[in-house]
Amino acid sequence: MKDDMAGGGWTPGALVRHPDEPDWGLGQVQSAIGDRVTVNFEHRGKVLINTAVIRLTAEPRPDRR
Repeated sequence: MKDDMAGGGWTPGALVRHPDEPDWGLGQVQSAIGDRVTVNFEHRGKVLINTAVIRLTAEPRPDRR
C-alpha cells in the first residue's frame, strides 16, 4: 500500500519516490528536519526536498525473510 506523508513524518531509512521525477527511481530518506527531507535517489543522488511543496510517495520495504 502506498502512502503520502506531509512534512514532519519521514524517518531515516524510509523508501520513497518523487511523484514528478519517476526517472530518479527509488529513494531512501537520509534525514528529515521539519519540511526539509534529504533523499538519496537511485538515479539522481542526494536531493533536498521541501515536503511543503512536494509530496513524496512512501514505498513499502521489501520483506526480509
